[in-house]
Amino acid sequence: MKKFWGFTFLLCSLSFTGDVLPGGFVYVEEYIPSLQIELRYTSKNNFMGRPVRGYEARKCILSREAALALKKVQEDLAKQKLGLKIYDAYRPQRAVNHFVEWARDLNDTVMKSSYYPNVPKSQLFEKGYIAARSSHSRGSTVDATLVYLEDGSEVDMGTPYDYFSPVSWPTHTASITETQYHNRMILQKAMQANGFLHLPTEWWHFTLDEEPYPDTYFDFVVE
Repeated sequence: MKKFWGFTFLLCSLSFTGDVLPGGFVYVEEYIPSLQIELRYTSKNNFMGRPVRGYEARKCILSREAALALKKVQEDLAKQKLGLKIYDAYRPQRAVNHFVEWARDLNDTVMKSSYYPNVPKSQLFEKGYIAARSSHSRGSTVDATLVYLEDGSEVDMGTPYDYFSPVSWPTHTASITETQYHNRMILQKAMQANGFLHLPTEWWHFTLDEEPYPDTYFDFVVE
């Protein structure tokens, strides 16, 4: 057990190389070949503006249970000529720690205009946009959006991914169009129908209801 900022939780720090994963985890593309993968934290295209610690390859990893549930979502969406794009899945605890370090550096605001234009960086913890731990590290949470199967383009959700604002709440309607809200609900209903719970403050964030590791925060590298 480990204490971190007042929280007590089990942190599983393991080292794996090549295509070997800890038991119970899988590479999602092997289960869903049609899935689009855009792991933002492997690149500079994220709120930090640089690759995040712990992401050494663009590999989408989840618990086997979450991957199987996500496969059902993909099959259901295909009936509407839609599919999923994944922005993030399993996230090492060291990546979350990197977020915390970044948030403490109030002078680093290079991506502010794109990701948090209306929130002072000093308030990111207070408002819950950055936290000391994440459900992603338990291995059954995904950040996802919809794409059109015909050409692979993204469906308009009203805000970009990881946009720190109440406008990103799934139920927000004041600043988005009816179509954008409808698109959010298509994603939310498809995920919920297959066992995922949505986060009230992020239209893209879903966690498997019956996740296999509800109390364990893993730290193996994405590679």
